[in-house]
Amino acid sequence: MTEDRTAIFGGKGMLGTDLAAACRQNGIAYEVFDLPDFNITDTGQLAEVVKNFNEIVNCAAYTNVDGAETECEIAYKVNTEAVEQLGKFAAEEGKYVLHISTDFVFDGKLDRPYVETDKPNPINIYGASKLAGEQGLIESGCRNCIMRVEWTYGAAGNNFVKKLLQRARETGKLKVVDDQLGSPTATKEAAAAICDLLTKKPEGLFHFAASGYVSRFEMARFVIDKLNLDVELKACKSSEFVSLAARPLNSRFCCDRIAAILDKPIRPWQGPLEEYLRTL
Repeated sequence: MTEDRTAIFGGKGMLGTDLAAACRQNGIAYEVFDLPDFNITDTGQLAEVVKNFNEIVNCAAYTNVDGAETECEIAYKVNTEAVEQLGKFAAEEGKYVLHISTDFVFDGKLDRPYVETDKPNPINIYGASKLAGEQGLIESGCRNCIMRVEWTYGAAGNNFVKKLLQRARETGKLKVVDDQLGSPTATKEAAAAICDLLTKKPEGLFHFAASGYVSRFEMARFVIDKLNLDVELKACKSSEFVSLAARPLNSRFCCDRIAAILDKPIRPWQGPLEEYLRTL
């Protein structure tokens, strides 16, 4: 057994980048593993890392929601099979796994925020592959914590805010759905929560999102107003957008379970989003 060290899979992605920074700030010894040097689907590489680290945070995922509909084999390889294998190795070595999952495990038809005990029912391949990964990790018998996140945005990688601003600059007009509800969640906030969890090592399933709920349209309005953009913004319905993968309309999470163990209260979505916009 080596000194207490954390491996971050997908450490160059949006959440992984902010998690590495948060680990530095909190004095958590860590190492980043990501493509092209590390491939989570390579069982040899996977076994080697699990053997040498006490905790593994898995932020690695195939996240192209529409792409998963046609590249389902890759989606399942990364989101399911690799996670199952990670769980098996961790169980054998007695290691702790903190795995990141998604609101897309639900169909979005519930008329209230989702709690951890609600029955998942994914409506696209991405959600189905992530759910199967969750189940495989649990069935492996390793010590694990699954943290589902939603509507994430951050400095690294692409996200709703960046896409929105790009379209605004290109066309000066935006049509945004007003029937999808959730909580815009900064990866910086999620990373801080993960660091807290790493010190406590709880086991089980947790929902994490910023406090409060908003529609995609209202989120877009907030961004445009804060940046004083001269953009024509119109509301529309999800049915007006043709996409390969269906999206859940209700992505709201009840985060009472994780809030009860975190050191700091979960912040309302407006503050972190305003801070993020100042960095753009």
